[in-house]
Amino acid sequence: MTQSTQAGLLEPAPGSDAPQRSGVRPVGGGRRVLRALAPLPWLMPATGLILFVVIWPVVSMFLTSRQHFDSMGFDQGSAGWSNFTRLFDEPDLPGVLMRTVIWVISVVGLTILISLGVAQMFNKQFPGRKIARWMLIAPWAASVVMTSIVFKWMLNPSNGTILVLMHDLGFMKNYNSVNWLSQQTPAFIWEIVVAIFVSVPFTTYALLAGLQAVPEDVYEACRLDGAGAARTYWSITLPLLRPALLVAALINIMNVFNSFPIIYEMTGGGPGNQTSTTTLFMYNTQQTSIGEAAAMSVVNFGFIIVVVLLFLRASRWNSAED
Repeated sequence: MTQSTQAGLLEPAPGSDAPQRSGVRPVGGGRRVLRALAPLPWLMPATGLILFVVIWPVVSMFLTSRQHFDSMGFDQGSAGWSNFTRLFDEPDLPGVLMRTVIWVISVVGLTILISLGVAQMFNKQFPGRKIARWMLIAPWAASVVMTSIVFKWMLNPSNGTILVLMHDLGFMKNYNSVNWLSQQTPAFIWEIVVAIFVSVPFTTYALLAGLQAVPEDVYEACRLDGAGAARTYWSITLPLLRPALLVAALINIMNVFNSFPIIYEMTGGGPGNQTSTTTLFMYNTQQTSIGEAAAMSVVNFGFIIVVVLLFLRASRWNSAED
């Protein structure tokens, strides 16, 4: 059979309804498009939730920060950037910002350190380990508001449990004259203690899950090589625990930064604004100026984004070494 005859058999006759080669390409392209769009029904609920819970409030918050509201809370029109100007002129703002940085670094840093030790202990076999693990859940399961109120009662200058105990142990002569929650530094320290107390359980369990994922073969190889406990922990455990540490630290940073009930219930941010962080300062500001409080919320949002990005940058979470 000649080449011309073969070509004639492959080519459709004039006027034939047989599909042309050029008409096949859109079908294949259409299938690729449909295949690319196939995950959309599964992604749309999560995307819609993000748009409704995150994006829309942020946009609304920014629009509110540029509006003028009267004393009754009615919108009186655009205020431009005047709300931000008044906010940055607040004499308490620098101290609030510095206190927020100290609050986040202290609570998150000490929580991670304490949780590392507790997780390491819970990863060992000892009598009553299951009961100890259950007991650790209690501060996490309890309401943060309830925990804050309990600590406030325990620090009551009249008959607070902590002050009475310290008096009985000989650490103070007259606990009736001590009111730590009315003084800036002691009150802020106790708020940090309570924040650590409620943050340790989650962080411990996150790190414990990471520890239990480390293969035992790795430790066995270290022992065969003669590595000591400290060297093994520094060179093997911590690097392999890094993903769990990253997750725990990020969640703690966001939770602690936005923490409201502890400071509100224990001191209300007082005396004055001397124990307020940006979240509580925003709440107190909205009682007198909604627009200025909205401006503070915009600053708050930008602040936490910067903190998280700096943390991710410092931890090199997306480096090629990982």
